[in-house]
Amino acid sequence: MKLEIRGLENLPMDGAVIVASNHVTNFDVFPMQIAVPRPIFFMGKAELFRFPPMDALIRNLGAFPVYRGEKDVWAMSHAAKVLAHGQTLGMFPEGTRSRGRGLGVAKTGTARLAIESRCPIVPMAVVGSDEFFKYFPRRTPVTVTFLPPLLPKPGETPLGLTDRLMFALAFVLPEDMRGVYAEMPKGFGG
Repeated sequence: MKLEIRGLENLPMDGAVIVASNHVTNFDVFPMQIAVPRPIFFMGKAELFRFPPMDALIRNLGAFPVYRGEKDVWAMSHAAKVLAHGQTLGMFPEGTRSRGRGLGVAKTGTARLAIESRCPIVPMAVVGSDEFFKYFPRRTPVTVTFLPPLLPKPGETPLGLTDRLMFALAFVLPEDMRGVYAEMPKGFGG
């Protein structure tokens, strides 16, 4: 890929932080890993860990398993420990890939972790990862944009913070990638 990184100054270089990205393909983790100049840990669907070579590879990239479709207490506890140790946690709030259909309704786990850990969320928009290998052997242009950190407001609910996060992401994504967050509701202050 030919990677362009924008807004890196928005990413704190120390202390606990959640980097929250849109999720189009399984390849999104690679621009995330390369663009973030700190070690980053992230949840990966448990199915990826079943094949030993893949398990070894993604664990070495900082992944840990999460069982989707159920409340995975261990994965959320492990994510909280990553933040408690002042590390970077990568999250895909949608919980699954959108596969080019635009942003889907996000789950509140990212916001819940930020509120409980009292740490910022840095929204990260990835554009172009869905084009990998389409023009092989030419490199695919991919843009990663880091947005200003979102801090949980006093008394803010996980749903409120999730909405702020997703509308911020949608604002910098191309129109066809905004999905259910394409239009901010009237009166929503962000």
